[in-house]
Amino acid sequence: MRKMLAAAVSRVLSGVTQKPASRVLVASCNCSNDAMFAIKKCDLYRLEEGPPVTTALTREDGLKYYRMMQTVRRMELKADQLYKQKFIRGFCHLCDGQEACSVGLEAGINPTDHVITSYRAHGLYYTRGLSVRSILAELTGRRGGCAKGKGGSMHMYVKNFYGGNGIVGAQGPLGAGIALACKYKGNKEVCLALYGDGAANQGQIAEAHNMAALWKLPCVFICENNLYGMGTPVERASASTDYYKRGNFIPGLRVDGMDVLGVREATKFVADYCRSGKGPIVMELQTYRYHGHSMSDPGISYRTREEVQNVRRESDPIMLLKDRMVNSKLATVEELKDIDVEVRKEVEDAAQFAMTDPEPPLEELAHHIYCNTPAFEVRGTNQWIKFKSLS
Repeated sequence: MRKMLAAAVSRVLSGVTQKPASRVLVASCNCSNDAMFAIKKCDLYRLEEGPPVTTALTREDGLKYYRMMQTVRRMELKADQLYKQKFIRGFCHLCDGQEACSVGLEAGINPTDHVITSYRAHGLYYTRGLSVRSILAELTGRRGGCAKGKGGSMHMYVKNFYGGNGIVGAQGPLGAGIALACKYKGNKEVCLALYGDGAANQGQIAEAHNMAALWKLPCVFICENNLYGMGTPVERASASTDYYKRGNFIPGLRVDGMDVLGVREATKFVADYCRSGKGPIVMELQTYRYHGHSMSDPGISYRTREEVQNVRRESDPIMLLKDRMVNSKLATVEELKDIDVEVRKEVEDAAQFAMTDPEPPLEELAHHIYCNTPAFEVRGTNQWIKFKSLS
């Protein structure tokens, strides 16, 4: 078992080792506007060709990706702190370590495309367009949250993003339904349906694969394989851990989910595949979460601290992008540090708002049950308590 887990971790860690940015002496010179980088070749299933193994990165995009990943990281660390201070209650699943997935996916699709995911969704909330302030305020149940304090950690929404889903695997058939709407409208849009390695064993995922293949739906089924389904290593839960082959009759590819450029290029490839009318495709992102499954899980009872630290040291997505940018003179260490300072301030200001903004009043408990519906009364916990529902 230890050998199998080590092999899985090594797949995530594999790649070209670069000199850390902190050890690079940066001379005072003008930065380059763009640079070419090698990316790890994807494993393919029922595909003759895959994404490119080299890609160009502009300075503008590199700085954008770096800022976004740092923002997601800092936001999740702040959420951890707010949870321990009891400002956040209930379920809270953090995605630090998986920033390259959310940022790379967004970089590879259009704003008009659609995304639906599981409960580990904070990074996608941000990359799809929600502000840190509205996310943290929603986590603390405040009126200024994006769902007015009623959604919590999982249930946040923004245009073309259909929230996190607490039912394991539910986003599979729901994503297929969104893709069916895209095909019906003929708008060349695609839907990304994300689920974890634990959900990959759900029957409804296989059913969604079957229906999407029959109807040639523009749906990308994305397995975020972070090597553990809750506290269970993938080798103990899955007879086959080649999740990109799970579509059986659907093509698939396995991607290094710790490399934002690799995720971006793979996402462009699968989106183009679906837009061309070829039907669905499966993409496995091999990634890693630093926190436990949820805030109630310390994350070190089924894996060692050394394993987590090894991933942080060798394959951290933010560190990898930072090294690439500094070594290729797309950015200097100093300006990346300036971005870090700006991000910390943004997150701290958002957290202060999330702790002080008022909670929604009890009178609004039944608001927004339906959209564009005349006001009606909803009974409370007994027949004498009434709440008015407003759209």
